[in-house]
Amino acid sequence: MGERKASKDGDRKVGRRALLIGGTVAAAGSAVLARDELARLWWRAPGVEKPRKEGEVDYAGARWVAASDANWRRADRPDDYGIDMVVVHVTQGSFDSAVKAFQDPGHRAAAHYIVRQDGHVTQMIRELDVAYHAGNRDYNERSVGIEHEGFVDRPQDLTDEMYEASARLTARICARYDIPVDREHIIGHVEVPGTDHTDPGRHWDWEKYMRLVRRARTTPA
Repeated sequence: MGERKASKDGDRKVGRRALLIGGTVAAAGSAVLARDELARLWWRAPGVEKPRKEGEVDYAGARWVAASDANWRRADRPDDYGIDMVVVHVTQGSFDSAVKAFQDPGHRAAAHYIVRQDGHVTQMIRELDVAYHAGNRDYNERSVGIEHEGFVDRPQDLTDEMYEASARLTARICARYDIPVDREHIIGHVEVPGTDHTDPGRHWDWEKYMRLVRRARTTPA
């Protein structure tokens, strides 16, 4: 499962930069430029966010179960942070234990989705928001995290139903944010810089998974 890595508050730094830019332009006496700059950066200002509906999911067919709000950060992606990556995880436990962990405010980590061994998909964090799943702030802000039920040392846990359901989910995420379907943009947790995790593990069949994602990417939703 993902971990959170503490760092500076980049959102506030961007907000201050927006104000400085606006102030500089105004001081120059260019009202038009100031208006255009503020229009471009309005969504980075604190307190501005997209409309939301309780229980709404981003992936058709997913079941919504909310993670603790201590395990993610509210955002307005992809406007404030561009999404260009999917990170694949394995839960190192059962589906139920993963849900319980992500609902625990003391866990301090959660992924956007969990895919069960039977192919059922649960969404716990909106794609709009930054999930603490990768153990790296930059990767958290630019990625969607998908957990898969099972253990990295049990190849039998990685079922065909899980691969296929996850591939369809990843394909839709890639389509939504125009993410290339390749191994530079669809990665394992182990590939995140600075992480101490090994998932999805040596038994994860990347060749099979990427083939399924590419096939799903070209299949009408």
